Amino acid sequence: MIYNSFARVYSELMDDSLYAKWANYVRNQTDSSAKTLLDVACGTGDLTILLANDFDVTGTDLSEEMLNIADEKANQAKVNIPFEQSNMMDLYTFDNYDVITCFDDSICYLGDEDELYIAAKQAYDHLNDGGKYLFDAHSLYQMDEVFPGYMFNHKAEDSAFMWSSYEGEYPHSIEHELTFFNWDDKIGGYKANTEIHHERTYPIETFLEILKDVGFKNTHVSAEFGESEVKDDSNRWFFASEK
Repeated sequence: MIYNSFARVYSELMDDSLYAKWANYVRNQTDSSAKTLLDVACGTGDLTILLANDFDVTGTDLSEEMLNIADEKANQAKVNIPFEQSNMMDLYTFDNYDVITCFDDSICYLGDEDELYIAAKQAYDHLNDGGKYLFDAHSLYQMDEVFPGYMFNHKAEDSAFMWSSYEGEYPHSIEHELTFFNWDDKIGGYKANTEIHHERTYPIETFLEILKDVGFKNTHVSAEFGESEVKDDSNRWFFASEK
């Protein structure tokens, strides 16, 4: 189950300052000729809304619940953004864009290298000539050293949330067990719901090889939202590929 109960919690717990960093990364990787942007795996729309200041944006995500929250936020911000439900491997109904983004390690939810190729090919096929595909992914260090054994708990007035991460089945993979406790007046107690989220990453060379096979050129890899070169202890990698 992907981002069902997690949608509201995700919206509440995400560090808002990260969205500004992603938005700045996009601005730094594009120029004034880029007008249209598709934000893939847009989640609850915070980044999409920020990017609406610079681009004609469209947001898409697999989770209908996420998109409902994104639409609420866009209405509150008084910006008109079309949000459409889709899988990042199935963008066939979308137009072509000058920029396609896929952030917050969403690419790591793909199951294997074949799915990674399909998602990259879909992005390539929906970019205008000279367009940019921008995405990030967990590093090997983040997946192999930081996540295993990670735990996080959050408690609100009428709900609680427990997050535990374990080493996954495949190399450089992780399983996140997310348990939600929501107060239910009917039973006079908390009702528990658990979701398992699977993430997987690959060596940088694997990403680069797939992007090249798809047809992308001039791929630049960086860390820290494009502000530094990749190091052994980088937590997140950023890829900028040109069609």
